Amino acid sequence: MTPVTIICLLLCFPHLFHLGSAMTDQTGSPCQTIDPYKFLQIIPHPNGSITRLRHDPQTSLASNPNLPISVLSKDITIDQSHNTFIRIFLPRKALDHASSNRKLPLVVFFHGGGFIFLSASSTLFHVFCSNMANDTEAVVVSVNYRLAPEHRLPAAYDDAMKALHWIQTHPGKEEWLSKYADYSNCYLMGSSAGGNIAYHTGLRAAVELHHRGPLKIKGLILVQPFFGGVKRTASELRLMNDSHLPLCATDLMWELSLPRGADRDHEYCNLTVGNGSKQLDEMERLRWRVLVTGCDGDPLFNRQREVVNLVAHKRVRVVEFFVPGQYHGIQDHEPSKAKPLFDVVKHFTFPLIQ
Repeated sequence: MTPVTIICLLLCFPHLFHLGSAMTDQTGSPCQTIDPYKFLQIIPHPNGSITRLRHDPQTSLASNPNLPISVLSKDITIDQSHNTFIRIFLPRKALDHASSNRKLPLVVFFHGGGFIFLSASSTLFHVFCSNMANDTEAVVVSVNYRLAPEHRLPAAYDDAMKALHWIQTHPGKEEWLSKYADYSNCYLMGSSAGGNIAYHTGLRAAVELHHRGPLKIKGLILVQPFFGGVKRTASELRLMNDSHLPLCATDLMWELSLPRGADRDHEYCNLTVGNGSKQLDEMERLRWRVLVTGCDGDPLFNRQREVVNLVAHKRVRVVEFFVPGQYHGIQDHEPSKAKPLFDVVKHFTFPLIQ
């Protein structure tokens, strides 16, 4: 790291330099020599924003039912001032069987990106959600939320709740939802940072939403959820220099996303703090179900096991789907690898097995 880079970091993020222990393992030795800013391809600025150098291809909508495609999509604005919206994915199968009055499970999806990258219109997640809607036969609603560090947590959680409130209170104003989505069979789902958002949104929704309107959330689907903590886990140490998600990158994403001055033992990051949220008790009372997926080639593997253990300890019904090898985000980058996940999700959301 050059002197110019160090000066820039000191000016832009002086709080980074009180994290001597945060960028090291529990013995105090440096975790790695990777430059996280270079790895993530971001440039920090004195006003707390960042320039994102990564190319983020966007996919346009396909809402015309006459198009020869298997899944239709459209956007609905939630808050124009925050550029938040939902992208709805409707399987053509729903149109073909409209006369049967069979409605499809409703999956509200939150995309990944370490809280600092990507959007609901990113090609990466448009393709994922489109494939999921087709393969699972569900109506998928992908939520676009504000990104850190320009909008630190809990901004993403607030945007997620605002989207849920919109879905809850507008059942008759959006035809694709009113005609084809089963509001009584809704799941909150997210991958990586989106899994974190789904979890924390679920904690709030279990308390705030279940008494109101037609929307009945049945549980959570957490795909390789992104959590952390100050003390390193075995999988973090074993895979600290992982080519897909090195430890220094996760540290920096948390530093850019958490409220200023917070460390990785903040409740947004470390879900085991205080023996877990009391709102899990409400999930148990509502008989929600939680699906947690992961792989042992992911540095966050042990964090994901912590999710399973905590939820099970709170007596919330939990289903786990862990596979050997692979890497963090494989289902997003390799569509063929998402097929087994979609099979699990389809069985999990199918009403007859609940």
